[in-house]
Amino acid sequence: MINYDALMGRKFPITEHAYTEKDTILYALGLGLGTDPLSPSHLRATYENATGFGALPAMVNVLAYPGFWAMEPDTGLTWQKILHGEQSLTLYAPLPASGVLLGETRITGIVDKGTGKGALIYSERVITDKASGLKIATIVSTSFARGDGGFGGSDDAVRPVHPMPEGAPDATFDFKTPENAALVYRLSGDMNPLHADPDVARQVGFDRPILHGLCTLGVASWSITEALAGGNFAALTHLQLRFSSPVYPGETIRTEMWRDGNDISFRARVVERDIVVLNNGFARLG
Repeated sequence: MINYDALMGRKFPITEHAYTEKDTILYALGLGLGTDPLSPSHLRATYENATGFGALPAMVNVLAYPGFWAMEPDTGLTWQKILHGEQSLTLYAPLPASGVLLGETRITGIVDKGTGKGALIYSERVITDKASGLKIATIVSTSFARGDGGFGGSDDAVRPVHPMPEGAPDATFDFKTPENAALVYRLSGDMNPLHADPDVARQVGFDRPILHGLCTLGVASWSITEALAGGNFAALTHLQLRFSSPVYPGETIRTEMWRDGNDISFRARVVERDIVVLNNGFARLG
């Protein structure tokens, strides 16, 4: 059972993460970029000599993180029942294409939804450049611990999500994910067999391995800058969303966007099944 005070006070070691341009390219290939090898937009993320080459902003999600710490027995969490509920990232400086980063993680809130209803765990990771000390990004995650409600002792409130606008979107962008997207994306750090092993996927109720939620996030973030920032993916400075349904590799992700100056409301749906997979999205450009 969750011990609220112990989990809130949990100390995480600083995570040091060295990465190269090859890692940056591998991350982009994992999203499915490179399927159009003549496209300047694809090459900016997948070819180190391309004009404007750099790291995709959403790559901060896979850098300098402490691993799946919920599996450690002293957390009191039923890790097998944990789902990734929400994610946000804020960039203060462009992510370098290579370097050494430091990540500092802490728990910022725990919400007890009640016995049989689970708990929400909010965590924050601040990433800095080791050489310069420059603050690069802050990543905030919400985990839904389905098996851990009813522990008591929590006065934390559920944090609101971004409301979606009414009416038709101002822009849409379709991106067909490759059939092998999950097998490539997992090489950027998330080796959960759910994304590679058909037997494991069937055991938890899926027809086949599913795409990582953070891969879907990466596709949506790139789609926003393709549609609204002239392909300048470095224009993205903030993004937040709720995960609502999984994607199967090979499906087409349609990102639907509502623009208010540099503020973008968005969601993403799978075209083939007409189901929303990312919801309550908000992004900022510039």
